[in-house]
Amino acid sequence: MPPNIARATQVSWIFTPTVTRTIPSHLPFLYPQQRSASILSGLSDNPTAYHKKIRRGRGPSSGKGKTSGRGHKGQKQHGKVPRGFNGGQTPDEVVHGVRGFENQFSLEMKPLNLEKIQSWVDQGRLNPAKPITIRELAKSRCISQVKDGVKLLAKGSEKLTSPLHIVTSRASATAIAAIEAAGGSVTTRYYTPASIERIIKGKTDPIHSLQSQISLPVEEPREEREYSIRLPDPTGRKDIEYYRDPAHRGYLSHQLEEGQGPSLFFKTPGIGKLVARKTRSKAASAAENRIW
Repeated sequence: MPPNIARATQVSWIFTPTVTRTIPSHLPFLYPQQRSASILSGLSDNPTAYHKKIRRGRGPSSGKGKTSGRGHKGQKQHGKVPRGFNGGQTPDEVVHGVRGFENQFSLEMKPLNLEKIQSWVDQGRLNPAKPITIRELAKSRCISQVKDGVKLLAKGSEKLTSPLHIVTSRASATAIAAIEAAGGSVTTRYYTPASIERIIKGKTDPIHSLQSQISLPVEEPREEREYSIRLPDPTGRKDIEYYRDPAHRGYLSHQLEEGQGPSLFFKTPGIGKLVARKTRSKAASAAENRIW
């Protein structure tokens, strides 16, 4: 027999007591929690909080059934294949060699910071009254295993107190400014790996060559004896342009005229002679082309 809905409603209205509860405001956890049943059915974690596991070999509906995403037969299905494997044939890296990822024209410069030079001077291992070249740096063990040259860097420039006169392969702009502010000078000149070895052995002059006009304020008079092998000068365009640049304190900067740039390819505007092109009239060219 179905329940009497009207009677049940009437009874609940008569016997329902009205109770008023006063909960302190400083105890919010005593308030009854009210949630809807729809929230519980939609609870889930953040989409990026977990990764769904791929179930392989469990039927075609997953897209990874039967062959489990490996394809049909062969070594790639049965196991792993190393990169560049050609099935036992001679690898392409052996046949053609590995190319790229290495600059064949880069130079391996030995870095040398100002703080180390000042430390050597304070210890008495370098004499600031004489020009400091690769020979002095190598003999004092300030540098070792020099390949293509030495590059002067400005780390510890605040410790530099001695006026130094240095002849090196390359120098940063900050190092040049720091040395010149201390009353010294920087000269960059060209060296080759073979010439560096001869300079350390004392067979080659470390400063002067055929094209150089280097004059140092503390330079001693050149020795009367002749070196067995002369110091080479640059022949490549990049090297010539670097040592012609006064900003690099290059030893070939004396070859530039006033206002001329160091580039051998681009001409400086306003320098050089303008050659007027000769134009021929149409009548003269037509007369030369006549047969009779």
